[in-house]
Amino acid sequence: MINKKKYPKNFISQGVELPLMTLREVVMFPKAIIPLLVGRDASIKAIEFALNKFDKKIFLVTQNEPKLEVPTQESIYSFGCVARILQMFRLPDGTIKVLFEGLHRGAVEPESVDFSVEVPVVFTQTLVENDVSSPESEALIRAVHQALDEYGKVNTRMAKETVLSILSLNKPGAIADAVMPHLKVDFQDKQSVLEQLDPFKRLQMAYAHLQGEIEVFSLEKKIKSRVKKQMEKNQREYYLSEQLKAIHKEMGRDNDPKAELDHLQEKIDQKNMPQQAKDKAFEELKKLRTMPPNAGEYSVLLNYIDWVLALPWTELKRSDIDINAARKILDDDHYGLEKPKQRILEYLAVQSLVEKMRGPILCLVGPPGVGKTSLAKSVARATGREFIRLSLGGVRDEAEIRGHRRTYVGAMPGKIIQSLKRVKTNNPVFCLDEVDKMSTDFRGDPSSALLEVLDPEQNYAFNDHYLDLDYDLSNIFFITTANYLHTIPLPLQDRMEIIKLPGYLETEKSKIAKDYLCPKQLEFHGLDPEKVSISEGAITEIIRLYTREAGVRNLEREIASICRKVAKRLVEKDQGQDKKVSITKTSIPSYLGVPKIRHGEREEKPLVGVTTGLAWTEVGGEILLVEVALMPGTGKVEITGKLGDVMQESARAALSYLRSRSEIFGLKPDFYKEIDIHVHVPEGATPKDGPSAGVTLGTSLISALLNLPVRNDVAMTGEITLRGRVLPIGGLREKLLAARRAMINTVIIPEGNEKDLEEVPDNVLKGLEIIPVKNMDDVLSKALLGTTPEELFCGRESCLPVSAKLIKDEYRAQTQ
Repeated sequence: MINKKKYPKNFISQGVELPLMTLREVVMFPKAIIPLLVGRDASIKAIEFALNKFDKKIFLVTQNEPKLEVPTQESIYSFGCVARILQMFRLPDGTIKVLFEGLHRGAVEPESVDFSVEVPVVFTQTLVENDVSSPESEALIRAVHQALDEYGKVNTRMAKETVLSILSLNKPGAIADAVMPHLKVDFQDKQSVLEQLDPFKRLQMAYAHLQGEIEVFSLEKKIKSRVKKQMEKNQREYYLSEQLKAIHKEMGRDNDPKAELDHLQEKIDQKNMPQQAKDKAFEELKKLRTMPPNAGEYSVLLNYIDWVLALPWTELKRSDIDINAARKILDDDHYGLEKPKQRILEYLAVQSLVEKMRGPILCLVGPPGVGKTSLAKSVARATGREFIRLSLGGVRDEAEIRGHRRTYVGAMPGKIIQSLKRVKTNNPVFCLDEVDKMSTDFRGDPSSALLEVLDPEQNYAFNDHYLDLDYDLSNIFFITTANYLHTIPLPLQDRMEIIKLPGYLETEKSKIAKDYLCPKQLEFHGLDPEKVSISEGAITEIIRLYTREAGVRNLEREIASICRKVAKRLVEKDQGQDKKVSITKTSIPSYLGVPKIRHGEREEKPLVGVTTGLAWTEVGGEILLVEVALMPGTGKVEITGKLGDVMQESARAALSYLRSRSEIFGLKPDFYKEIDIHVHVPEGATPKDGPSAGVTLGTSLISALLNLPVRNDVAMTGEITLRGRVLPIGGLREKLLAARRAMINTVIIPEGNEKDLEEVPDNVLKGLEIIPVKNMDDVLSKALLGTTPEELFCGRESCLPVSAKLIKDEYRAQTQ
């Protein structure tokens, strides 16, 4: 243990428990008074602990690894100093300033220190020195006094009173402890002196360090004298250089920096820009004239003026607006997309009638690959304007939109202003791509910063942080694109005109592939369109069996894959362009392999409890088979097929509708108590949900309960209410196309969707019998086989409840 350690006879060893505080690059000596700034939580708690419970006494020990924030047993020395806290001040930043007075040496076993507790309390072996003089020590003391007097003369930062107080000491150990805190030596050297328990040897070590410091200060004095002379030389050269510049100016030479500023002034005078921008530029130029060219801020101000002069404040690109030519360009570049095309032509028509119109802000929302960004490029070509595209995907820094303030190093304007400088015109078509993929973090909210850009009531005075000037963005034709609308903040949606781009129909994809994609890929792969052809049947096969998407990107990739294989075969067989290659429906598997996609198919014959429904997905329409099985049981209902909450609720609503009309269908009121009902939608691994499966589920349930088959050439869509009403649905044209693809001739739709048939192309409606229905009775009379409507609703009147009898009488009145 530490208390058994042998110390020199001139030391009195005593033991005491004290709180421990570690120091970094500081060594405390006995009799020294040192102020310290304390910021670590552990150190602050140790000081407060000492003030409250240990009569202001604390044990200070130095870390041998100063960089450690949390010390360990291996990172502290064994020897330290017992100190008293004289004063303590709390500073506004949370740190405290403490004035310590060293009392006497102390030693501790580092292995006994427990740093896991909030304030480690250690058993400190305090060592009180009994200094004894000798002739040798007297001689050493005189040498130290002489050296200290010399050190006080070269070190002006050491007060004379401090030197005199040390010179008044006559004990070797006390003199060494008093000298060391004032020397600029490494903390390791100071720690070695602290650990030296022999006073004579300790004073010898202090004397050696003192002599070294005297030599360092002497060299420092010489260096300062040399630097002063050099600075005087530099000042003389600067004065002569300024005189030379004045001579150059008088002689009219161009290498004078002042001449460059005069040139800037001419450019500001000639630049056509708002008065506030011109005043700001002159103000910054005035600052430039008052500072030397080698100043750090000189280049910052010069760069700012260059930005102000480079922006197209009033430069507008004029073009003659020809509506017919614009319509032709839009039709040549894109097939379909009638709504956005119509909106763009409306804008051009109004612009041709008025002198100035604030640029519209359109938001094209649709699945990937439907042509949102390419449509924006076509708008620029149709309007004769420059085109700018800025991708906002992943942007999370507000400064990307508003710019950085000039106080930051490397500050620049935002992307909006940078883009306008690049195109040198103030009325381009500006495409803000992927506006739904911006994010927010500690650097700000870029979507909120975009509000000022896209708000027609604000963007005539957009304020960029770097420019700190109002810039007019109202002449810009902004077009934003997004895949999903719900991820765009509502305030931002309010500033834009939303135009939804649905996925392409199969017929539209076929037309796009034939007129746009195939010629483009044939040319890209060096194939002659006269010698290589892709039939319409082959394109349809690719669309149906090798792609499942709303756009045409994957379709283009598959066509490119075919072109690569054709080119490879021609090169391998050395056939060049001499032989014609025709890609047909039957040859597609040899190029693309086994089909990747399987679409739903209708049943071969009518079945009981199996109904063909129609579903909408992001990649188009699909048919959906709904199956119902009945088993003896106790009235349990099981719904499987990974259905969402909406479809499960539709199934329960259909069952409630059936139970409420059980007497009309000739069923016992408690029929459901004797059976279990299992509703299943095949392809159980695929999630399914949506508000359009109610009539399909209800038809399957009634078919199974009445043991009547459902027509296999009929598909249906619509939502059902508890009273049997059929509600409208969405995605009608995609669903009708899915029915055509499955060779279904008759489609039952809600009566409320009749108006949507006007937007369905004629080639989709061709050959389809569309049956609008108002309620579930109409659906059943068209879909079930083996019975007439009169037979279907022929429940026994004698056992009908009043409400059911009224329903039946109403039905008979309608049929008559």
